[in-house]
Amino acid sequence: MPEKTSYQQLQPEERVTIASLHLQGSSMRAMARILGRSPGTISRELVRNSSPVGYASVPAAALCSARRRAARRPSKLCLQSVCWRITLTLLEWKWSPQQISGTLKRMYPTDSTQHVSHETIYTAIYAQPRGELRRQLIACLRHGHGTRMPRTRGTDRRGQIPDMVSIHVRPPEIEDRLLPGHWEGDFIKGANNQSSVGVLVERTSRLVLLAKMEDATAASALAGFSAKLNSIVAPLRQSFTYDQGKEMSRHQELTAATGVNVYFCDPHSPWQRGTCENTNGLLRQYLPKGTDLSVYSQDELDAIADSLNSRPRATHAFHSPFEVFAATLASASQPPSSKH
Repeated sequence: MPEKTSYQQLQPEERVTIASLHLQGSSMRAMARILGRSPGTISRELVRNSSPVGYASVPAAALCSARRRAARRPSKLCLQSVCWRITLTLLEWKWSPQQISGTLKRMYPTDSTQHVSHETIYTAIYAQPRGELRRQLIACLRHGHGTRMPRTRGTDRRGQIPDMVSIHVRPPEIEDRLLPGHWEGDFIKGANNQSSVGVLVERTSRLVLLAKMEDATAASALAGFSAKLNSIVAPLRQSFTYDQGKEMSRHQELTAATGVNVYFCDPHSPWQRGTCENTNGLLRQYLPKGTDLSVYSQDELDAIADSLNSRPRATHAFHSPFEVFAATLASASQPPSSKH
């Protein structure tokens, strides 16, 4: 198959040559051979871009540019359009581009000329020349970034945790909270992310365990979580669900030390560890954001966990996590013949 060729518009110097050869009475085929163009290109150029007084390079270029501008569909958000005036008003009302886009579709359900996507609105804002109007429009946006942030922030440069097992292959009884012994974990950070505390929550009883961490490294996570999990009887430590934080890169060693199977959530999916996320919010009553968590000893963290575990929970008909976990522990310690 012949190679595909791309067409290039006539350049200013080619129009000068055409004008000169045309004055000399050269044929279109002769001009085409000299320029390395097809005769049809030369013919169209002379027909379309000649003025009443003949062909000249500068007026020909101006006629070509005007025709190309006229052929373009006008922007839906050009400065004179009704759509742009509505968009400006709603931006001043602190509406987001997504809210504006959805409202325009609702206002004009059958008129697609008045429909614009939220990306089109962002583009129109950031295409404004630098000046007062641009500053005012950007100030109306929720985050007010000076430049448009890319929709994808690129690849995660933290590196992937080796041999992760996805939450999507976790047994269904864990999701249903039917059996005890399945835990969720997280780090809560202190001031300037310089200190941290490990959090463990049992999914059925909501029992909380806190582990003092020397830092936020994988070695500290391995030591702290292993110690806390091993303080629980073996039948009640079955699985451990965590996000993809790099502190869990030694999860295989954690499994070897404790016997728990470790599962990892999807990136940016905190709802997949909803019990732990909710518990983190409760813990902030004891460990406020912006404080130095390194000042708390393990005994003090245990006292905080005891206080939280003693509080009645609506989800347990106002029994405490301690009560529910104690009943679970008693059930687990019974011989199989005496269990119901």
